Amino acid sequence: MILVAALRRLATAVATLFGVAVVVFVLLRVVPGDPVAMMIAPGASPADIAALRARYGLDAPIFTQFWIWLGDLLHGDFGTSISLKLNVLDVLAERLPATLELAIAALVVALAIGGAIAIFGVILRRTLAESLLDAVDGFMLAIPDFVWALAFVLLLGVLWPVFPLSGRIDPTLTVAFATRFYLIESLVTGRFAVFADILSHMVMPTLALALPLAAIVARVLKQALAEAMVQDYVLLARLKGMSETRLVLQETLRNAVGPTLALTGVQFTFLIGGTVIVERIFAYPGIGNMAIDAVINRDLPLIQGLVLVFGALFILVNIAVDLGVAALNPRLRHG
Repeated sequence: MILVAALRRLATAVATLFGVAVVVFVLLRVVPGDPVAMMIAPGASPADIAALRARYGLDAPIFTQFWIWLGDLLHGDFGTSISLKLNVLDVLAERLPATLELAIAALVVALAIGGAIAIFGVILRRTLAESLLDAVDGFMLAIPDFVWALAFVLLLGVLWPVFPLSGRIDPTLTVAFATRFYLIESLVTGRFAVFADILSHMVMPTLALALPLAAIVARVLKQALAEAMVQDYVLLARLKGMSETRLVLQETLRNAVGPTLALTGVQFTFLIGGTVIVERIFAYPGIGNMAIDAVINRDLPLIQGLVLVFGALFILVNIAVDLGVAALNPRLRHG
């Protein structure tokens, strides 16, 4: 059943991506602004402008442009970036690993912080400590990620310069990487000094992205744990003398993971989108930072490639979450 559901979701994903491609392609060509006008030198002749438009296929009707672009896309050709003069697919392949490492690190931190707040909140329920944890959770939820980013820049980058303010790695380090996953590769290959430097560059943007998500995880998990704590099997375990900590960790936590996993997956897709502003603040070389430059420069091929990548990531994450929830819930697995 899980395999059938996965195939059904993949078929839906193809249709969804096609719809995304149509919408972004049309919208980019009807909004005001001409990318050629931003590229051409002052005093260029009409013939030069026409030649440049023909080079990027902007002189044909929108319908013709779309089918040419779609045909190239099916052959793995995302086009050439207008502003960078590079192949869009190569640019995306170079920048995407940085964003993925940042987003996954933020997710891990969010799950750790949010899970700890939820578990301790249930164990210490009806005490002053629970009220304090709820206040901390509300405080993290009320502040958006870009405000956290600016606060960390001021506190940990300027007033108390503990972590680097920008970039992904110290430019003075001459290190050769076989992949673009710098953090993972440096850890696997045992270059711990490089790993520590890359990690230090990721601390502030990771925390900025993780704290709002951690607050959501804490609220959902705590509610699920509280509902599980009043079930009959928990009452029976309590009568047998099991401590509150063991009740939460051994009896109720596994039953509360399902709803938390489902919501966390949805929020993770928004977290990937949230990297756009946070990466810009920290000059982090990911696809989020590049997306802002692409919009400013009206780089149509690059924007189209970025939107498709974001759309594919959202769809794949949602499919993975649905399969994970189904695997954890026997009723969904066999239903």
